Amino acid sequence: MLVGMIDHAMVRLRSLLVREIRAFFQGRGYLEVDTPKLAPTLIPEAHLEVFATELISPDRPSVPLFLIPSPEVWHKQLLAEGSGSIFEITHCFRNGEQIGPYHNPEFTMLEYYTVDADHRDSIAVTEALFASLLEALTPEIAAMPKPGGGHDRTNAALHLNRLRPPFVRISVRDSVLEHTGLDLNRLTDSESLRAEVGRLGIHVEDGESWADTFNRLFVDRVEPALSTDRPLVLTDYPSGIPVLASEGNDPRYRNRWELYVNGVELANCYAEETNANAVARFFAGQAAAKRAARVPHTVDPHYPRVFGPSFPRCSGVALGVDRLLMLLAGEINMSGVILFGMSGILSVSNYR
Repeated sequence: MLVGMIDHAMVRLRSLLVREIRAFFQGRGYLEVDTPKLAPTLIPEAHLEVFATELISPDRPSVPLFLIPSPEVWHKQLLAEGSGSIFEITHCFRNGEQIGPYHNPEFTMLEYYTVDADHRDSIAVTEALFASLLEALTPEIAAMPKPGGGHDRTNAALHLNRLRPPFVRISVRDSVLEHTGLDLNRLTDSESLRAEVGRLGIHVEDGESWADTFNRLFVDRVEPALSTDRPLVLTDYPSGIPVLASEGNDPRYRNRWELYVNGVELANCYAEETNANAVARFFAGQAAAKRAARVPHTVDPHYPRVFGPSFPRCSGVALGVDRLLMLLAGEINMSGVILFGMSGILSVSNYR
């Protein structure tokens, strides 16, 4: 039985956080949307595994469906239809990930798209969001009791200061150069990157992709060394990592950033790709990779048509609400901020 494990102060803080997020975006004229959690097709992302299910009907053939890893598949269609700036607080689902301090198969996502904006504009929006949340929630956080599990939360003033804007900004290239000595401008092909990463003593697989090798380097040497005293935005991700972000002024990089707070990846942002041909190429490459996934899923070959003349210049941000709540409350494990986390649900003691 899980009821006795509930931290009611945390339940209240989550409710207030969602309320303040909603108030922030509504106050800025964003339209709140509520999109399905099931979809017959998804945007292909080779690094994500998904959950599959099936619609069973008494009078028609069954239909395979998938729990969404992100509401992006719906949001892009709304933007193309002229929705204007939108946001959604929704549950998302990702399979094949280790359940741990920062991961749960079902999690809460805040996704927001700002029309007539780029990724730099989204940094300013996110900084304003953080400032608004800290002003509204600091008194509640300061008054929270210790959690029922008996461990202390971190000092409120310390962990809240780590969330305060303005954000520090550094390019991925500069961060990699600082922490590894490798210059990504000189390592644009897979073979040269594998060779240099291997010389650092990091294991690489023969023939692996540029993106896979970069991820090994980043996780092993860069991410653990990132500054934790202030929010940090890593900008200009290499084009060797395929994403639906527009190309930067330097074609070796994409108009994308990720936000880290206290060493925790919290948000991901793109200046959205609006070229239908570029989207079609992305779909083709990712769809081929997805065929080798543990849970293959259907990709709509006509989806790139969404990115026609009516698709607006815009920037989208995906932000993990559970991780944000952890950081606000000074918690060290996601299980401390969500009701009925999967680790608790699957605990043997709950079935006795």
